[in-house]
This record gives sequence, structure tokens and C-alpha cells, in this order.
Amino acid sequence: MIKLNSLQYPNVQDLHITNELSLDILKNNDDFLKVENELKAKYSFSDLVTFSFCKSGFLGLFLELKKKGKIAVCVGESYAIIQAAKAYEDLGFPLVWIDLEKNGQVNKKQLENANVDFIFISSYVIDTFVKTDLAEVKKLSSAKIISNASADFSKSSDAIYFDTYKLTGFALSSCLLFNNELFEEQVIGFKDVVAVNSINESLKIQNFETSQKELFKEKLINAFADDIYFFVDSKDTLEYSLHFALKNIKAREIIRTLALNSILITNGEGCSLGLSMPSRVIQAMGYEELISRNAISLTFTQSFEVEEIEKIVNTFSKKYRQIRVLNEL
Repeated sequence: MIKLNSLQYPNVQDLHITNELSLDILKNNDDFLKVENELKAKYSFSDLVTFSFCKSGFLGLFLELKKKGKIAVCVGESYAIIQAAKAYEDLGFPLVWIDLEKNGQVNKKQLENANVDFIFISSYVIDTFVKTDLAEVKKLSSAKIISNASADFSKSSDAIYFDTYKLTGFALSSCLLFNNELFEEQVIGFKDVVAVNSINESLKIQNFETSQKELFKEKLINAFADDIYFFVDSKDTLEYSLHFALKNIKAREIIRTLALNSILITNGEGCSLGLSMPSRVIQAMGYEELISRNAISLTFTQSFEVEEIEKIVNTFSKKYRQIRVLNEL
């Protein structure tokens, strides 16, 4: 299997949890605390809580922060955050939205003008994986930065969380790491031990390959010629990801076809399986829905020989042209 979608769908891991990690208010819970402290130390944070990585979970974080100040959310964040932000507004609370530019970059002017205390913004945009310099964000805004560290971690973050499903393959709780009592302390009995341990273990084996992007890009351009185009500059994305589009085809069609050849790719945040949902991030950049369905992302976690890359790309091209012919019948 050739896995080029690991930032969206990881290899499902075996969950191993021992009785020693179970929590008990009548004991010292040393085994769990060791795991928790290891995860906190890895990112230099003092506090950890677990919460549900979904609309209601993030809405709970918003309501908690509401007591302390005003919130902004970048539209390039995970869909669960976007859903929570909309629900927060539906409850009657004000919220500032930070848009994306046509090139996929975060709108820096809006950041500079946003008078907020907290901002949900990560060092990369979901789907396109365009990088956002959080150190620069710090210069533009005094807001506390709360970011997704699943694919990339910035030391400029004031709090980080993880998309457990994309790290482990299981829809477990997320971990939220922070300092200075930014969020309320959580009773240890309410912490999701399985999630903390699984996230900690998955981060230990997480690996990306930065040498493949330009090789794949060159071969893809040669193979597809005028049929390939780019929504974002590949130099602006995470070093181990490549985002592009193919004309006159819905990405889900080629995702399903390539999966039969054991080549796994993705076309968006939750679309590695070729589902019908178009990329909302591409639409947020100003493109119409039909065009957003052309988007494809690749993630590199291993090194391929040039001959292997050519074989993968040739299969990619062959399937694409077969689908084009069928669509024209």
C-alpha cells in the first residue's frame, strides 16, 4: 500500500492500555501521571485537559474562554471548530472571523485589526497545509493563540490540541495543553486516559519525509501538463505535503479508483475515502464549489526511488484519463 494521505487518515494502530493506567481517586496514579507529564514536557506546557474533538467539545472551550475575553477563529481551522464557532454565534455571543486570501494565506490585515483576546489559528491551514507563521501573528495581535499541533507545532502557540483521529485512527478525546491556568483545571477522574496515552504514543512514531515534494511535483507536471494546476504555491505549504488540482474531474472519482490500486490520496479534511463533500477551505479562498472538487492533497511519510515515483504518477495519469473518457461518454 502506498499511503499519501497520512495527514488526513493515518494507519489505524492497535490500542494497548494496561490496568496500571486506570485512574483511581484513592491512589497516586503514578503510571498515568508519567504519561501525562511526558506529553506536557514534549511541548513545554504545564497543564493538560482532555475534551471531545467535535462541535460540542470546542463550543465548551469557547464558552469557557468567553468569561475571559473575545474570541477570533480562522476559517482555515478544522470543521469541528467552524461548527462550534457558528453555534457560539447562534447563542448570541460575538465572534471575529479571520478569512483566507485567494492564495490560501491567512488575511493578515484582519489579524492586525482584530481586537480579540483569544484566536484559534494554527501553523498550517487544513486541507491545503499552507503554513502560517504564528510568530508573525504574535506581532500582529496580542491575542492568546490556540492551535492544532497534529501535523506541525509552533512554539508561538499559547495552547495546543490534537486531532486524535488523524493521529491514531480512533475517534478518542483530544488533549489540550496550556500554561498559566488558561483553561479550568480538570479533575483527574474525568481525563481520558486512553486518549492521552494514544496521542503520546502516536506522536512518538509520527514521521514525515521532506525530500519527496519537488520530485512528485515535477513528475506530476510532466505527466498531466495542462490538466494540472495549483490553488496554492507549493513553497508555502508544509514541507512534506503537496496540494494541487486536476481539471474536469471530481477528485473523489480518482481517489476511489487509485484506492483499488492501493494508492491512497485525499481531497480534503474528511474526504480521503472519496466522499462527496468538496473542500470548504478552497471555497473559503474564493473558489466556487465545482472548482473546489478538483482539489487533491498528498502527504509524504516515506522516501521513494525515482522509478517508484514515476510508476505511481503513471498510474495516477492513466486512471485520470480513463475517468475523463468515461465522463465524456
